[in-house]
Amino acid sequence: MGCFGFLKVMMFAFNGIIFLAGAAILGVGIWVKVDSGSVLGFLQQIDNAPSELSQLLNVGYLLIAVGAVLLIIGFLGCCGAVKESRCMLLMFFVIVLVVFIAEVAGAVVILVFKPLAEELINKLGTEASASIRKDYGKNSDVTGLWNATMDTLKCCGFNNYTDFTGSPFYQENSNQYPPQCCPSHDSPCNSTAATISGCFPKFLKLIDDNSVVIVAVALGIAVLEVCAMVVSMTLYCKIGSKTD
Repeated sequence: MGCFGFLKVMMFAFNGIIFLAGAAILGVGIWVKVDSGSVLGFLQQIDNAPSELSQLLNVGYLLIAVGAVLLIIGFLGCCGAVKESRCMLLMFFVIVLVVFIAEVAGAVVILVFKPLAEELINKLGTEASASIRKDYGKNSDVTGLWNATMDTLKCCGFNNYTDFTGSPFYQENSNQYPPQCCPSHDSPCNSTAATISGCFPKFLKLIDDNSVVIVAVALGIAVLEVCAMVVSMTLYCKIGSKTD
């Protein structure tokens, strides 16, 4: 087959997978937005489903955007390799390069501005706790959102159970905390029984426990992007040398 033919096949196969994945994601996003009535009907059939689940329909826009980008990348890569189009290969290289630079910039920002990020997180925690004390048990949207979050992550409040002290729920239930804060929902959920950790510490622990996997996946994606750019540029130069 030769090196040139092997690179063409690899380029076609790799971007063919990207194209199919993009088509699938785009299809799901369009279905979620177009057939929103059926999705809402399905969600409403779930017992004790929080009303905030309907907000998942907004994810359709994100799916459409991601699917469209993957479609474009896959199409340019496949057609550029098969038709030996230098223009398509160059556009493929530029798009992947932009995505790669954005990812690197995001990682640098996270590392450089880590103290600022921690400060913002602390402010977010303060605001979240204040919102719980003000609206939990009175505002149905806030109450439903926190209940869904705590049920999913098996956590209690943003920091811990003290976030609910003084809230409308706390006052209306004789100084009791939400049942999600206690391991045993049968006993009264007071400060002694509330031993479930907060949602934010649990989220940080989840990230820490899976940090190796997250880093490995990020590095794997970066390596694939670099390989794709190298192959596309190699084909670009090979095709150029053939036409000269």
